[in-house]
Amino acid sequence: MAVLLIGTVAMLYPLLWVITIALKGNNDIFTTTPQWFPKEFHFDNFIKGTDQIHFWRTFRNSLFISIVSTIGQVLSSVVVGYGLSRLRFPGRRLWFSCFIGSLMLPGFVGMVPVFHLFSTIGWYNTWLPLIVPSYLGNPTFTFLFIQFLSTIPKSFDEAAKMDGAGDRQILWRILVPMSLPVVITIVIFAFNGSWNQYLEPLIYLVDQNKWTLSVALASFASNWTTQWNYFMAADLIYMLPMLLIFFLGQKYFMQGLGSVNSAGLK
Repeated sequence: MAVLLIGTVAMLYPLLWVITIALKGNNDIFTTTPQWFPKEFHFDNFIKGTDQIHFWRTFRNSLFISIVSTIGQVLSSVVVGYGLSRLRFPGRRLWFSCFIGSLMLPGFVGMVPVFHLFSTIGWYNTWLPLIVPSYLGNPTFTFLFIQFLSTIPKSFDEAAKMDGAGDRQILWRILVPMSLPVVITIVIFAFNGSWNQYLEPLIYLVDQNKWTLSVALASFASNWTTQWNYFMAADLIYMLPMLLIFFLGQKYFMQGLGSVNSAGLK
């Protein structure tokens, strides 16, 4: 019980500190003795903080990129996962091994050649480098879907084939509805990864009108003086979409993680 209490405090303390700073005035932030409760509640920090970084414009940019990228990662991972799990073709296990092996590579390994490629084909300073790779499959999400499919008996596939269903019908009308927990889990992970990405937008986006919210928030700290109350207020709004998605899908999220086993291809 004590361990759980300590863990809860350790996780909630930073969030509570962000909230209290977001509600403070400039003079109350750097007091010698830190105070949990502001002397005056400055709710206007949420307006001033968002105005300084053109919050709603960058919010729309991030939301569009995250939604389109999430759709791509879910679709590609489901299709590739079904192919590797259910279809039989030469080199199937080799492709599966390559997918698993790619999980061992850090993301920055291919950053320079990929940047050179996107710059050469004219994608620099566009959203395409942040969106198009999502439609090429994600090894982690593909692996999760494969592992979940291994818990679904293939008798469902065979019964559907006897009724005249093809692979497309089996996947989208039978397996995907049965795999809803892991699909929701992939949606949450994919949206979170796209919403919070900072390095890629920083590298590819020069035009401030195309900035994502994460890059705009970082611009707070690039000035000579950082107004931390404005920054924390904007940061709280930045967290809301991710928290909303998690709370809406937490039931399926826990089921999806709990149902994934450690079996390989069968």
